[in-house]
Amino acid sequence: MTKAYWTLQTMLLLLFLLLLSAGCENRSSRQEPSATPAADNEQSSLSGNILMLTNRIDLIENGTMQGYADQFIKKYPKASVEFEGLSNYATDILVRLSTKDAGDVLLLPVNLPAKELSYFFEPLSAEMSAHERFTTFATYAGKRYGLSTGTTTSGIVYNKKAFKQAGITEIPQTLDDFYAICAKLKQAGIIPLYMNYGAVWPLREWGNNMVNYMTGNPDYMNNMVHENSPWQLDNEWGQSVGIARALIARGYVEEELFSNSWEISKTKLAKGEAGMYLTGNWTISQILDAGAAPEDIGFFPFPYDNGASHYAPLNPDWFIGVSKFSKNKELSMAWVNFLVKETSYTSEGFLPADDHAEPSMEQYREFLSYHPQLVEATVQTDAFIDMANRSKLSFASGDYIQELIAAPDLQKAFDELNEKWLEARGGQLPSSQP
Repeated sequence: MTKAYWTLQTMLLLLFLLLLSAGCENRSSRQEPSATPAADNEQSSLSGNILMLTNRIDLIENGTMQGYADQFIKKYPKASVEFEGLSNYATDILVRLSTKDAGDVLLLPVNLPAKELSYFFEPLSAEMSAHERFTTFATYAGKRYGLSTGTTTSGIVYNKKAFKQAGITEIPQTLDDFYAICAKLKQAGIIPLYMNYGAVWPLREWGNNMVNYMTGNPDYMNNMVHENSPWQLDNEWGQSVGIARALIARGYVEEELFSNSWEISKTKLAKGEAGMYLTGNWTISQILDAGAAPEDIGFFPFPYDNGASHYAPLNPDWFIGVSKFSKNKELSMAWVNFLVKETSYTSEGFLPADDHAEPSMEQYREFLSYHPQLVEATVQTDAFIDMANRSKLSFASGDYIQELIAAPDLQKAFDELNEKWLEARGGQLPSSQP
């Protein structure tokens, strides 16, 4: 063999290797619309057991959450998901976080200052949170720590058969009209409105939830940090708490006030033994699960005064994130992403996240047909949360609303709150001495 021959063979071999490597590079860099074998292997490599803490005890008990977990396990065969429901989530979760016993995935506490999010939660990737609507929530220093699990509003969920039995033919548009239909329901032997006083947390609707939208100003609560005496009989606080007190005084609510009858109340409303709730739209699906026919349940904005039009809130529901203390963060991230984006969890009784989308449930369409002015929520500022914590007022749990509703003298109860608030602001009470 000549030297020229070996030189030619060497050049051909080099050219072949170059073409082969180029082909490999092209195949590896090409984006396929479906999962590649490598992606499948990566998914199957995620393994272990994770625990999710949630307020949705109903979805645990009826098997819905396990159904989501079963779907997840088909995608990640070596993984498993367990659930724990907390009946008083807003209060209980703070205790669990303080002991680092908060599972792997959980709902973010609403009263946790944004600056403390990184102490308890893992930041989410930009890809996971790219299409979130409520951009000021669950965020700090450019990082996002939770995904919204739904979009909610508040109003009156009611039983149409109960209304018909009581001879109610028109939906109330004013507060006086609302009191009038309560009287008709009571006369018909129906509990007009189930307040769920004993469950405590539903009472937030009669306090901070209502005052934060009835003025049309979503920063009403945040602006309280600039006031010495925000609780007054003649402002929104007096108005909202005053309505709740009036309903109890007139016998328009349940008799067993001090019992936690949340689950029982859903059955009563489903059967028409109770007429109404003031609550979020997420309750509707739970009333249907309790046995109500969809055509028997309606939803309308709460007429908190005698004005011609009313505001209604547009809020994010709970945000869900991954615990900083999780020992399986990668799997937990995969579960959060899957639950929010690949299951019906975020549509379980919620309004569409996209404000251009048509609501899927008739009850939502009814609510919007009354043309409430929707007030999109803003996040509670750290300044407000710090003030609330210093004044030892649990805005998230509703305990203080229960005390205000039961107070013999509402003005005196307001004075006591204002005193705590002023002290928290670092002010000084005027001396009683001349």
